[in-house]
Amino acid sequence: MIIALAGVAGTLGGALLTQRGSERAKSREIELVRDHEEMRESRSLRRTCYVELNRDARQFTTALNRHLHVMRERGVEDADSDALDEAKNAHRDRYSEAQMIVPEEVLMRASVVNQALNKVYGQVKRLERGAPGPDETIETASQVQHELWDMLRTMRTAMRHDLGVSHED
Repeated sequence: MIIALAGVAGTLGGALLTQRGSERAKSREIELVRDHEEMRESRSLRRTCYVELNRDARQFTTALNRHLHVMRERGVEDADSDALDEAKNAHRDRYSEAQMIVPEEVLMRASVVNQALNKVYGQVKRLERGAPGPDETIETASQVQHELWDMLRTMRTAMRHDLGVSHED
């Protein structure tokens, strides 16, 4: 009788242990799938943010260049200022989004671009008002604006590296 009871208890205990082990394995598998899905979603979110930030920073840079050309060739009209402000606002919105999403390495590069864009924008607006700061001319603003392209390339490289698209350092 004792042997029979031990056999039944062993059989039931073994089944219970097998079931618990199976449940743990399934839980780990579900957790791994969930982690993988979260990583995929995060990467997709960063990719979208990077595309939009890169586009809007380039458009803001181009708008600054166009505005400087307008200032040289003729007087600035409301439509010109509106186009520049739209590009600035689009970049501001994208940069604000990036501050909440992107890793620190990319954010450092994006911050350099953002600061430089705002510096040139400030110079352009002071020149437009006829109240430039010391040593601020259309030529100096154009030179700083031209230097933005290198900063944009550096930012884009950091973004591509984060996404695993480029292995350049």
